[in-house]
Amino acid sequence: MNDASNTDLDPQKPDRNLLAPIWHTLVLVLILLIVAVGGARLQSRQSTGEGIVQQHPAVMPLYLLLVVFEWLLVGFVWFGVRRRSGIRVRDLVGGKWNKSRDILLDLGIAMAFWIIWTGAGESVKYLLGPSTAKSIDVLLPQGYVEIMTWVLLSISAGFCEEVVYRGYLQAQFLALTGSATVAILIQGVLFGVTHGYQGMKLVITISVYGVLYGVLSSWRKSLRPGMISHAWSDIFSGILSKLF
Repeated sequence: MNDASNTDLDPQKPDRNLLAPIWHTLVLVLILLIVAVGGARLQSRQSTGEGIVQQHPAVMPLYLLLVVFEWLLVGFVWFGVRRRSGIRVRDLVGGKWNKSRDILLDLGIAMAFWIIWTGAGESVKYLLGPSTAKSIDVLLPQGYVEIMTWVLLSISAGFCEEVVYRGYLQAQFLALTGSATVAILIQGVLFGVTHGYQGMKLVITISVYGVLYGVLSSWRKSLRPGMISHAWSDIFSGILSKLF
């Protein structure tokens, strides 16, 4: 990220480096934890079959609701950072694309990171052993309209979740703790637990993903490669993974 965000935070003066008031961060974390609890309850409820629901439901309203929710979270982040520090969302994103070479570089980093990300995820799944969680595959898109909406949802998630977790929360936790390592770990765990609807094994795996995204954003001082990789991984897992 650029100098206007969280790259030069002084751990000796944490309050001056907060992007938004502490109450704002607490409210956001509370919202995320409510989502986590709701997802965990959905995963743990009794149902017949191996899926989280018995048959493919009407997923379009769910997809559209999630798109709106993602952007509302970004709007809430924008509200907090503008009120306290005047920072814009583009400042949280960081990095610039002045030349086509810049775009190609971020694309290359994103694809390389996705390969590392995939390998790390599969390794964690292997170490954790078989999962007893109910499958969410029944919620994946079927048909052209659902696929196109899933792509929209994936792009929204790639942008919005990187802004919320790596752009905002990671910076806030860095300002509060003075430790980049602690900040990356906390936001990664939060990122994982909000996926409680996928079961504990994947919560742990996705927490690892969140930590890796945090390391990437800290290294690049930009969310752009992470956004590209995040969106692509969601598109791949929802659509293209069925072909392999």
